[in-house]
Amino acid sequence: MAATVTTTATTGKTWGGGNEPMGASYGKLMMWFFIVSDALTFSGFLASYGFSRFKFLETWPIADEVFTHFPFLHGVDAPMYYVALMTFILIFSSVTMVLAVDAGHQLKKTKVAVYMLLTIVGGLIFLGSQAWEWKNFIKGEYGAVETTGGAILQFVDNDGARVSLDDFAATLPTDRAQKTRSNGIWFEDGATLGEYSVDEVVEGFKANPNLLVRTEVINKDKQKTILSREESIKRLEDATIVVRGANLVRNEYGHKLFADFFFFITGFHGFHVLSGVIINILIFFNVLLGTYEKRKSYEMVEKVGLYWHFVDLVWVFVFTFFYLV
Repeated sequence: MAATVTTTATTGKTWGGGNEPMGASYGKLMMWFFIVSDALTFSGFLASYGFSRFKFLETWPIADEVFTHFPFLHGVDAPMYYVALMTFILIFSSVTMVLAVDAGHQLKKTKVAVYMLLTIVGGLIFLGSQAWEWKNFIKGEYGAVETTGGAILQFVDNDGARVSLDDFAATLPTDRAQKTRSNGIWFEDGATLGEYSVDEVVEGFKANPNLLVRTEVINKDKQKTILSREESIKRLEDATIVVRGANLVRNEYGHKLFADFFFFITGFHGFHVLSGVIINILIFFNVLLGTYEKRKSYEMVEKVGLYWHFVDLVWVFVFTFFYLV
């Protein structure tokens, strides 16, 4: 007996989106796909940062003590002020991008060019500010010593104020040689020598009775633990290397993972900002050449605007979780 096959004809259009599904062109739809995938990437990075921070919560650096610099105000303690200014500049550039997109909808070439230029300037200022912040973070200000177990010991006065190594380190007639593969034991490289040796720091500390050691451990008052004079001298017996600033191996501010995440997350975001600035510059010149005016469409400005808003939004999360929380 032959099987009977019943076919059901569909009525109407199966796909009614044409070349603009959900009212969005192919270009804008692909931009949204990219933004969603990139958002998942940043979410993974921030989740890793949060996990590491809460795992080492007692030794995590305090952001208000790390980011205290402000241009042309050397020696002035301005915790988070410049980071807040950077954030405001980037958010303001997002506002100018909105105005550029709106002017594009009205086919106003001059206004689009002006607002695009302001957006580019805002992005460049943010990148320059981030580079300046990196420079201060890498260079350091006060210095510290690292113990055999990897703990960071900082120096404060009797009032708890940080003291720089430059203010008390002694000068000893010793010769120090950088250990390299050419002259090291078993051809191994050694840690880069700092401005001072451990002996110079320890002797200078002993010669200044008003100095104390502050550990990286945060107490119940959410402050770094300050040791007594006797405990300080005892802890310094375990000092192995002088640390100034931060890099991927050592960090004078506290746990080295803080520096690792700082360089990676802010650097990755900075790369996005740089990419956005370059794309904005290309779009800006196309606006000046009248490319989009001839097309009677400034959709390219709208697409790059979506990317720029995403970059700004990501920085809000980075600023919140990395600097404020």
